[in-house]
Amino acid sequence: MALLGERAKTRAAAPAPPGRAHGKLPGLGLAALGVALAWGVHRLVPGVPMLTAAVVLGIVAAHLPGVAHSYVRGPGKAGLTFAGKRLMRVGIVLLGLKLSLDDVLGLGWASVAMVLCVVAVTFGGTWWLGRRMGLRGDQPLLIATGYSICGASAIGAVSEVSESDERDTAASVALVTLCGTLAIAVLPLLQHPLGLSDAEFGRWVGASVHDVGQVVATAQTAGSGALGDAVLVKLMRVALLAPLVAAVALSARARARSAARPDAGGKAAKRPPLVPLFVAGFLAMVLLRTTGLLPGGALDVAHTAQELLLAAALFGLGSAVDLPSLTRTGGRVAALGLVSWGVIAGVSYAGVLLT
Repeated sequence: MALLGERAKTRAAAPAPPGRAHGKLPGLGLAALGVALAWGVHRLVPGVPMLTAAVVLGIVAAHLPGVAHSYVRGPGKAGLTFAGKRLMRVGIVLLGLKLSLDDVLGLGWASVAMVLCVVAVTFGGTWWLGRRMGLRGDQPLLIATGYSICGASAIGAVSEVSESDERDTAASVALVTLCGTLAIAVLPLLQHPLGLSDAEFGRWVGASVHDVGQVVATAQTAGSGALGDAVLVKLMRVALLAPLVAAVALSARARARSAARPDAGGKAAKRPPLVPLFVAGFLAMVLLRTTGLLPGGALDVAHTAQELLLAAALFGLGSAVDLPSLTRTGGRVAALGLVSWGVIAGVSYAGVLLT
């Protein structure tokens, strides 16, 4: 009995794991602070999208002396992980309210075919090249998704169904965010040398830039007409997020079945749903927007909530970036990013000229 009492005292005196002791509140509080700072950066420099600023601030927080190990990777980790996963899902659902089927049909079949071609070539080429370059884990899949669909939001969605390593997800988000940020400065300089009208420039930006906020920041330099075309083309790419996630889920289910076969020597594995709940929610929001039942005020509130949730999620993903470990494969990752950026810019430019 005395021995049992000593063991009980030892367990009581032992410190609890950081995430369990503090819960999610410290990390969520830090994410909220990051969102506020990102909003402030966007207000001071409108050319920097809030979501881009959120990722960068998350990376900075993860490497601040005295903050990284004592807070970000300690008591704040559980809340930051929750933001990067759960809040990302809710933000993606609300993203569906930006798109209606009428918008897609209004693009015309030639533009729809162009977008499908751009996405297919960029995704397939980036994934294949990433595998050939020997990048770790799911990095080829995640980078291909981010460049071809809608940047960090698409990476977060696919990483959920593929159960990707957090470090792979964070590194892919950092790369796609960097290239999307560079596009804001580089693409407007190329409009006139490439002989693009304002409308053509808008469609090119919508087909080639990754994040919605980055598309807006880039296209607005050519006027409101270019901005409208850019957003429509971009939202068509966003609409392809649902079938892509479903395809990844199918692949994951096939792997799970293979792992569960007796002759494979594996244990029964949990099969992911073919259409994850947050993707079904995204599609439901698209249909709801198509009905025209939602008033403008409700759409404005949903847009603000979506921006805040995705900013918190991207801050959480940015806080998981470990630059020292990233530098070990940084050269290959950067090379893949530059090649993929060139591919999507070139294919989309040709598509705009042909359509």
